[in-house]
Amino acid sequence: MKLAYCLPFLLVAAACGQSGAEYEPILDGAPSAAFQVDLTACQSLARDQKQFDSETVQAAVLGAGIGAVLGEVDSSDDPWGGAVVGALVGGASGVADADERREEIVVECMRGRGHRVVG
Repeated sequence: MKLAYCLPFLLVAAACGQSGAEYEPILDGAPSAAFQVDLTACQSLARDQKQFDSETVQAAVLGAGIGAVLGEVDSSDDPWGGAVVGALVGGASGVADADERREEIVVECMRGRGHRVVG
């Protein structure tokens, strides 16, 4: 039953898996002639970063452990169901963090190429 509640969130997380790499930063002023070329290169750099890195795996394992404990404490659920839901939620959280890191890569890359990025 818990898995059915988490499925929509997981689908959204999977669909947004590349959203950080597709980020288009906000500039202070007009874009330069090299803006689009630099943006494409920076987005490509961000896209090359692994989405499921060790931090994502750690978040999934931690979520599984917490879910198993909560599933054991709650007499109506079994620990396996809680572990599965916890792993899914932890993994989704890790994917969201990876997307934020990709967005930061785009911003810092553009700043490094001389663009006045404010966010």
